[in-house]
Amino acid sequence: MIDYRKEADQIKDEIISNRRTIHRFAETGFDLAQTKAFVKETLASYGIEPKDCGKSGVTAVIGEGDRCILLRADMDALPMKEESGLDFAAENGNCHSCGHDSHAAMLLGAAKLLKRHEQDLKGKVKLMFQPAEELLAGAEDMVKNGLLEAPKVDVGFGMHIISGASPVSDVGNIAFVKGFQTFSGDFVKISIEGLQAHGSMPHKGVDAINIAAHIVTALHELSAHEVTNEERSVVLVGKIYGGSSCNTESGECVLEVSVRAETFETRQFLKQRVKEISEGIAASFRGKAIVENVYGMPPMYNDPSMTDIVPGYIRELVGEDRVTEVFSKTGTEDFAYVSERIPSMYVLLGTGSIAGDGIVQHNPSIILDEDAFPLGTAIYAHTATRWLEEHC
Repeated sequence: MIDYRKEADQIKDEIISNRRTIHRFAETGFDLAQTKAFVKETLASYGIEPKDCGKSGVTAVIGEGDRCILLRADMDALPMKEESGLDFAAENGNCHSCGHDSHAAMLLGAAKLLKRHEQDLKGKVKLMFQPAEELLAGAEDMVKNGLLEAPKVDVGFGMHIISGASPVSDVGNIAFVKGFQTFSGDFVKISIEGLQAHGSMPHKGVDAINIAAHIVTALHELSAHEVTNEERSVVLVGKIYGGSSCNTESGECVLEVSVRAETFETRQFLKQRVKEISEGIAASFRGKAIVENVYGMPPMYNDPSMTDIVPGYIRELVGEDRVTEVFSKTGTEDFAYVSERIPSMYVLLGTGSIAGDGIVQHNPSIILDEDAFPLGTAIYAHTATRWLEEHC
């Protein structure tokens, strides 16, 4: 068996250097010119041919054979000023406070090791370097541009750092969830049309803000009254705007709504009820509601065919007691767009709490322990190699 743990430790300095380079770039969304160029140049230096995929994604294939496993890392940062005090901190007003720089660097390290052992692979490994995860848009863009084809991908594997949540986030700890791991996330826009009163006939008016107020109340009761207590969900009206003055009825009003659910079924149910309630209430007040699903992401689902075997592969690297099944579901993750289409699994890699416990992802003061990165590289490479051994 290839000792990926040992080999990853031998290239630790390179993994860290790559991570710090990407960290300094701190580019956001699909605007990843420097990051993308660096990833492609690094892959090419390893003898791997990178290919563009979609707006800013990069893919590459290592190995030969009929079966194919996808390894995914995201690359984008967040539009917030870094406050870590690190000497390689970004200086452009953005920062890698979610750790995507480390994901990309760990996958680059895995690419180097997998290429080194390409002749030993029993099939293909496809690399996915993804933009715009924070926009919940990058995975969808890559899938629509052929990510899962040529070669056809059979299963997917992804990883995310976790920091500031000891003991789960202690360096070297691995956590995973069976079944649904993250919530779905949908942005629903509700445009309400009323009828402004003019002149001496105020009773002719249909006030869009009044309609909106009734819709807000009804939507906020959805999770309490129409979803079981065993399943958490959120329907939140986070933004409302409209009207032209304080002393006239409004002819228009807009609500922006966040809908989150634990399962595919509840997600569809809540979106349908948001539409029915909004249209129904507006009609009862002689107005109109236009409900638009602006964008959305399904919940991230870890398939049993992966959760039954992948933790065992990782235990071969770290030991029995360092891999833990957890049950919490938080946030959203656009790797869900892949897991909705192929059997996939997503794990969490502990990267310590150098900035203090409670300083978690999306905090501009976050500082990761770089000692964890070689393990992430080894997990990527070992998981791909072992899955291909058992499924080709």
